[in-house]
Amino acid sequence: MKIHLRPLVALLTLVGVASANERHARLARKHNYARDTTTSSMTASTSTPSSTTSPSSAAVSGATTSVATTGASATGPQTNTWGTTIPPLTQITSGMPSQPTLPVTATYPAGATPPISGAPVLPTPFVFQASSWPPQDQIAPTDSTEVSEWMQELNGFDIPDIPPTTDGTCAGDPSAAADAADRGWWTCGGYTRDTDITACPDKLTWGVSFDDGPAFYTQQLLDYLSSINVTSTFFVVGSRVVERPQVLIEEYMTGHEIAVHTWSHRPLTMLTTEQVVAELGWTRKAIKDVLGVTPTLMRPPYGDIDDRVRAISLAMGMVPVIWTRTPSGATFDTNDWKVPGGVVNGSQSFATFQAILNNATVLDTGFIVLEHDLYPQTVDLAIGYTLPAALNFTPHLTMDSIGHCNDIPATNLYRESNQNTSFPYPNSTSGDSSVPSGSGGSTSTSTSKTGGSISALNTDAIPMTVIGTAMMAAFGVLLL
Repeated sequence: MKIHLRPLVALLTLVGVASANERHARLARKHNYARDTTTSSMTASTSTPSSTTSPSSAAVSGATTSVATTGASATGPQTNTWGTTIPPLTQITSGMPSQPTLPVTATYPAGATPPISGAPVLPTPFVFQASSWPPQDQIAPTDSTEVSEWMQELNGFDIPDIPPTTDGTCAGDPSAAADAADRGWWTCGGYTRDTDITACPDKLTWGVSFDDGPAFYTQQLLDYLSSINVTSTFFVVGSRVVERPQVLIEEYMTGHEIAVHTWSHRPLTMLTTEQVVAELGWTRKAIKDVLGVTPTLMRPPYGDIDDRVRAISLAMGMVPVIWTRTPSGATFDTNDWKVPGGVVNGSQSFATFQAILNNATVLDTGFIVLEHDLYPQTVDLAIGYTLPAALNFTPHLTMDSIGHCNDIPATNLYRESNQNTSFPYPNSTSGDSSVPSGSGGSTSTSTSKTGGSISALNTDAIPMTVIGTAMMAAFGVLLL
């Protein structure tokens, strides 16, 4: 009977979240247009997460291993060993047909021991009751007992009196954009603080991460990562966590790192302090209700963070993580999230990724990239193209989860198992001397446009075909 119910459950879940996913795509198009009309083209941006850390070894020692693999052909589909057929790049578009979803590989009962030393056992299986949670994919309300309690966590910390931006974009708030350096606003100028994690410290080390899940196709990604002994950091959205708790459990129990990515995926600088607290708090609560642990890492949607949001996050015990940005302004963003919105296609996203690989060799540090597991297009790009390309790249890349590549013990990634009183760091927007190597840069200044000692991007290494592709993508944005 379970076999017959499984497709029905998947279909009902799909219907329930389809509107949310469509709304996310529309948000992506709107946010992309507002930002790209005022900032330089992220032509050389690239990203791909892949880790050569096996789930079992990561849970015990965090050791990394090298893996060789091949992916789908760029000109034709290939059926991989885990049973997923990856379409050609030219067919990875906003209108591509969806593939069947996969069930979770394993189930873990209440009381199961997680791979984190000192972490509590898995709690009673999570059952979602809508009346106990904010409306999904809407800005979390602030008039609840929970938010009032979470607001108390800010007591005693210096939360800068920075007014919210209009919509989290430079174009939408020119006045705030002009003051970006003083605000420490990453969106407009790439400003970071020493408490931000923006890179892996070791050269040619790739910080692996996926955002916005757990989603329909996350299981395909998990199966592939397992097949190549790779672990990642998953920045999860609260509205998705309550839908797919079993997928989140599998991520956690197989050695991947879990971190906060807000409840409704809004630009955080546009929200009030109470709303930021609610967005982080409800997501943190959802994760704890499912896993029994509270993450100490977070990533702001769109990388939209300033000193106020930064201080709130640190006060609540979460260290901000952003993807790498070069001094020239190029961000390590694969632009995979633009494919479902129709802004770029799979070929263009992969060309952006290849440009990052071409420039990875000239960076003084490692790097962190941006990819997503929310859509079938982004998962196909990851398991069929970006991850295999990274694994076969010359010179060899070491691929690791973000916490581990920054030498953060696995126990420190969750409040319940953390024994280090200096991590998360004391709430400070001017940096802290206890910040470990690679998690904010080696410079002594409090304001940095790179967040690390990253050398200038080698634009000579970018093929003309990639530049032409990026120009076409930018033109497509202007047509939206």
